[in-house]
Amino acid sequence: MPLRGVASHGRIAKSRESQPFNLHNRGDNGARPHMARKGRFGLNTRLLITTLALCTSLAAGPTLAQENGSIRDLFGNMLRGTESAQPGVVDKRVPFGREEMQLSFAPLVKQTAPAVVNVYASQVVRQNSPFMGDPFFERFFGGGGLPPREQSSLGSGVIVDKSGIVVTNYHVIRDADEVKVALSDGREFESTVILKDERVDLAVLRITSDQPFPTIPIGDSDALEVGDLVLAMGNPFGVGQTTTSGIVSALARNRVGISDFGFFIQTDAAINPGNSGGALLDMSGRLIGINTAIYSRGGGSNGIGFAIPSNMVRAVVNAAENGSDVFERPYVGAGFEAVTPQVAEALGLPRPSGALISSVDEDSPASRAGLKPGDVVLAMNGSAIEHVDALGYRLAVQNIDAEIALTVLRQGKETEVKVKLERAPEGKSNREITIDGNSPFGGAKVTDLSPRSADRLGLPTNLRGVVIVETPRNSTAERVGLQPRDIIRAVNGRQIDTAEQMQVAASQETRLWRFTIERDGRLMTQVLRY
Repeated sequence: MPLRGVASHGRIAKSRESQPFNLHNRGDNGARPHMARKGRFGLNTRLLITTLALCTSLAAGPTLAQENGSIRDLFGNMLRGTESAQPGVVDKRVPFGREEMQLSFAPLVKQTAPAVVNVYASQVVRQNSPFMGDPFFERFFGGGGLPPREQSSLGSGVIVDKSGIVVTNYHVIRDADEVKVALSDGREFESTVILKDERVDLAVLRITSDQPFPTIPIGDSDALEVGDLVLAMGNPFGVGQTTTSGIVSALARNRVGISDFGFFIQTDAAINPGNSGGALLDMSGRLIGINTAIYSRGGGSNGIGFAIPSNMVRAVVNAAENGSDVFERPYVGAGFEAVTPQVAEALGLPRPSGALISSVDEDSPASRAGLKPGDVVLAMNGSAIEHVDALGYRLAVQNIDAEIALTVLRQGKETEVKVKLERAPEGKSNREITIDGNSPFGGAKVTDLSPRSADRLGLPTNLRGVVIVETPRNSTAERVGLQPRDIIRAVNGRQIDTAEQMQVAASQETRLWRFTIERDGRLMTQVLRY
């Protein structure tokens, strides 16, 4: 059943469907009101962005194997005969009794817990007057607004470099004016946000000290298998650092609805509010995921939790350490769509899998490699592509200038195509312009669309025009409902093609405004008297 909505520290991120969604306040300031929705099967379901606190009990081993030594020896010898002799390959097999099971995770917890931190984010919120500017009431009660109040949120984070690099979720520090990091030994540090990316729901912070910080090494999430044991660490409900255990329930989960990112590790976690940004660890004490969300009927854990794979975390951290404030993905220059059952049948595929190329940009890596609309990407660098989100993940974790090998289905035949990735090109003007003056666009930052700016905003790279990059809090643009990623097509009858044209159009001396924007592929026209 698809997930319908996302709750993030009192904020709502609308799902792609126009469906009712759920509100859950996950701050640490008291009660958590929520609205529930009946799902397809009559169940109240909610998606909460939190950390994964994994809770499963370890069985004592198969009863038959414990009671019958000959059967145990038989199966044990069979499994041992299949053990890999390759160096560096971890032996994974079913334990055949309590003596073969790791009965305590204490040494692993002691090793890694100091690098899991609490993240406290706060922002000052301006409150509107309850009289809403009514002159009758303001005459008697005064026209001053209510005093600002501080709104705080609580999450978790992981130190991944001894110099003080901390990874957490973007939604933990969204719109924060101040972010503090507290270590398990009681020390607190002011932090600097050096990178944040809403599309992958990750943020990178920096804290400083004269002494090196404890760290957790970043592991290889591609080496995970369903059934692997994992530990989750975080700060659920603000009660303090908590460790729980579970297994990997599924890999490459998409359509989770948390962000544009669609390649999650699923785990049977007891996940609770406050755990967002915490660590998901393998049995070697390596970070293999950042705990992010749960799927829940009523606010508690139902054993369905999601974590961002560590290979994506590594790519984002590398970008931050190289001085970027936004995670930049390699440029392919092609648009991709899901392969539906109808398309799969038409192409002769045994099942709907892969990624269908819907468009190819001119003079792009895709066009130079010979890719064409209608091609279906079945694999990348030998890894099968099950759905379009999997291809997006595989591309995102590559180096900017990497060469990749795509297995492509074209006219019923499979062929391999080499593609040399590159940095997305800028347009003729990459300058951001802040709209001033008395217009509905006041305060908005706009720029010309180019492959690079489109990619940063999560838009198709072949779009052109003028796009809104930012609508600051309490700006006129925000109050009238304009949003980042809105493409401005026309203002008062004038077609808008450049940011300079937009600046001129917004400076008109008029109180009646009619403008057309493109949002999520749909054109919308609005008329305002302002």
